[in-house]
Amino acid sequence: MRYAFPAVFTPEDNGQFSIYFPDLEGCYTCGDSMQDGILMAQDILAYTLYDEYEKKGIPVPVPSTIADIRLSGGEFINFIACDTIVYAMRHSNRAVKKTLTIPEWLDFAASERGLNFSQVLQEALKKKVLADDGR
Repeated sequence: MRYAFPAVFTPEDNGQFSIYFPDLEGCYTCGDSMQDGILMAQDILAYTLYDEYEKKGIPVPVPSTIADIRLSGGEFINFIACDTIVYAMRHSNRAVKKTLTIPEWLDFAASERGLNFSQVLQEALKKKVLADDGR
């Protein structure tokens, strides 16, 4: 779940930046400097795409091209990239109870070894998800 969206940066008189994403309603932030603005933009972009689109099953809009975006005096466009899987790993660690079925022999063998079923399952799922995404 990697994305890149155009963000409009508006320089403020005090050296700060106001930033908004024209393709994503309500997706805006600010930064104390260019570097801070880019970091803040990455965070709000990942949050918006993950919480407002992916988790709700809403299709993510197609990013505009630079030619499609109208700018006012002093504004400029910077493409901001984010990874919603990385964002979710950092910010969405609420435990969810799942019921699973395994063969009796495997339950016995794993229990004898003192394996933590939740930990082993999480490690395997992370490995599979990240491998499927080419990481």
